[in-house]
Amino acid sequence: MKDKLAITDSKLAEILAKRWSPRAFDKKRTVGREDILSVCEAGRWAPSCFGDEPWRFMVFDRNHNEEAYNRAMACLGEWNQGWAENAPVLLFGLSSEVFRKNGEANRWGQFDTGAASENIYLQAVSLGLMAHPMGGFDGDKIIRDFKVPDGFTPMVAIAIGYQAEPDILDDRYKKAETAERFRRPLGNTFFDSGWEKPIS
Repeated sequence: MKDKLAITDSKLAEILAKRWSPRAFDKKRTVGREDILSVCEAGRWAPSCFGDEPWRFMVFDRNHNEEAYNRAMACLGEWNQGWAENAPVLLFGLSSEVFRKNGEANRWGQFDTGAASENIYLQAVSLGLMAHPMGGFDGDKIIRDFKVPDGFTPMVAIAIGYQAEPDILDDRYKKAETAERFRRPLGNTFFDSGWEKPIS
């Protein structure tokens, strides 16, 4: 299995450097219920505007309910199904469109759901698991097939499991799996005291 530590210009917490999004998952290794609950607990403690916790996560564990897991997998796009089917756990993260406290529009709900998702990725890494977020899914199918009420927007699908060797993947995915990680230079996206003034 491959550690693909982030190549950074400044010191980074180890868990952040270790987090990446593999596609090679070990289909034979189940994820224990305690670890699944731990990952959920991490998402629960994410920050949110007014403490509203606008996120909802549906958890599909092949070992716990294979029929529901298979229905969830069918909501992914074909490209993602080709590799994600090896991950034993799949989550769908959805965002509430309104605040619980007053029913008014919550324009930060999607942002907060992203924060909860990042907590989930990092907790997975801390447990020796890997998590791969996806945008390639059919949100309408998720809403229809799982009877999601009005007012929730599907934001992310997350495959979780133990990493496997890249050679389990077919050629469509193997190149990305073994490629070096890359990010744009810091100054391209972080500015000092104004717009497009690269921080240094």
